[in-house]
Amino acid sequence: MNQGPISSFIKRHYRHFNAATLVEAAEAYQEHLSRGGKMFLTLAGAMSTAELGISLAEMIRQDKIHGICCTGANLEEDVFNLVAHDFYERVPNWRDLKPEDEQGLLDRHMNRVTDTCIPEEEAMRRIEGVILKEWTVCDSRGERLFPHEFFFRVLQSPDLQKSFQIDVKDSWLYAAMERKLPMFVPGWEDSTLGNMYAGHCISGDVKNVHTVRTGIEYMISLADWYTRTAKQSSIGFFQIGGGIAGDFPICVVPMLRQDLEREDTPLWGYFCQISDSTTSYGSYSGAIPNEKITWEKLSIDTPKYIIESDASIVAPLVFAMVLGW
Repeated sequence: MNQGPISSFIKRHYRHFNAATLVEAAEAYQEHLSRGGKMFLTLAGAMSTAELGISLAEMIRQDKIHGICCTGANLEEDVFNLVAHDFYERVPNWRDLKPEDEQGLLDRHMNRVTDTCIPEEEAMRRIEGVILKEWTVCDSRGERLFPHEFFFRVLQSPDLQKSFQIDVKDSWLYAAMERKLPMFVPGWEDSTLGNMYAGHCISGDVKNVHTVRTGIEYMISLADWYTRTAKQSSIGFFQIGGGIAGDFPICVVPMLRQDLEREDTPLWGYFCQISDSTTSYGSYSGAIPNEKITWEKLSIDTPKYIIESDASIVAPLVFAMVLGW
């Protein structure tokens, strides 16, 4: 394996506790790929606004990730950053903001994500104007697409490309589009553009609410992808955060094995979760990997890692090791 200066630093200094787990998880990730395995990534939290695309896009380009499940927010926020980066505002003292300060941001149409404000007009409304054209055209044709397929289309739109403000190499969704990466976005309606789509259906701009395919159809698509891919390769599961982005796709295995009685379906062949959710009662994000054995998602022998830390710090370091940086 190639080992650049970042990897060398990590292996020299990251020897114990969560730091050691990071190294072990990254090395097991590399080993999984070296044996011909595939890796499935799940993306929760606000990782796109955290600009994870800088490292994630390279992982996609170098064939280190073979499928992605993300929240609707991460899907759209990567594109928001792509077209409105120069209009974003950082709030270094975000812990000290008073309600009046927050109201001031609202009055300026700046939507805050921790220390970063997304500009509504330059980001959200700009994307809405372009994607609405695609929604209405497909609606009039009776054509139906998944949310990520609409995004792949608008990313190729000259109307949108003239608004790009960062290098496309730092957009993970652009890299996914170029590689035609399998994508799954459960609960897409829980996103800014999902809300906008609902509004356009209510107003009558979109006649058929099913023009955008969602939920159950994504699970059917995922089941098909997993079944075909697992015949050739073991599939690993690299989870950033928790919630629907992680729980939705990992359930495809017990669904195939139990509900469809395809008992020869392989379990996930590697598992790693980065989360700052501590082990707790009833929490999915805080559940330890062994709990997933009882749900027939992982086996006793599946390599399992949980790194309890901030994914915006940890994920780029894991990626750096996998990439040999």
